Amino acid sequence: MRTIPQDPFMLLSYVNTQLRDFYSSLEELCQAIGMEQKELEEKLRAIDYHYNQQRNQFV
Repeated sequence: MRTIPQDPFMLLSYVNTQLRDFYSSLEELCQAIGMEQKELEEKLRAIDYHYNQQRNQFV
């Protein structure tokens, strides 16, 4: 498992950068970092960000 930021806003930046540069889906990213997709979505939902599949980023 990769070390990912624990601060929600840093996590948002990290995740969106990873999605933009390396991964074609949230599922693919979660598999690569060893994190449950639901857990990641909940962490970012707490700061009012939701995954947009068409844009492949949290908005």
